[in-house]
Amino acid sequence: MKHFKLFIIAASIILTSCHVSSTSKGTTVLKDEEAKPIVKEELPKIPGIHFIEADWNQALKTAKEQNKLVFLDIYATWCGPCKMLKQYTFTDSVVGSFFNKNFVNISVDGEKGVGPQLAQQYSIEGYPTLVVADATGKPVLVTAGYMPADALMQFANEALKRNRQ
Repeated sequence: MKHFKLFIIAASIILTSCHVSSTSKGTTVLKDEEAKPIVKEELPKIPGIHFIEADWNQALKTAKEQNKLVFLDIYATWCGPCKMLKQYTFTDSVVGSFFNKNFVNISVDGEKGVGPQLAQQYSIEGYPTLVVADATGKPVLVTAGYMPADALMQFANEALKRNRQ
């Protein structure tokens, strides 16, 4: 969390001293008035899990293409433990690196869009519910409730282990 706050502060300082311009090739770059242009792709990425938002079919398709499992976070906007997961656990750089490497990650509001269908499919009884599924949607491991980074890592490793069996 300490590193995340420092990152936000540094990013704010950088962005307030830069302006956005377009090159002739259409690539967006940030230019400091006295420094060379910084290509957008070179900027540091925000640590943590990178989620596909609410597109279940895309998550399954990507998982199949990349031969990965799907990590599904089913949440509700009013849910306190869901907000804690998003704020503390999912932003952890170690967790993010591991999940981004080993899973296709998707986050779905259980009360909107495809959410109710997935909640029914996985017999969701409360939020947050975390599901690791294969590329066909078959569940490998399911858990519910808030968990800190170390517990989420244990959950993920157990899912990978079960999938290999």
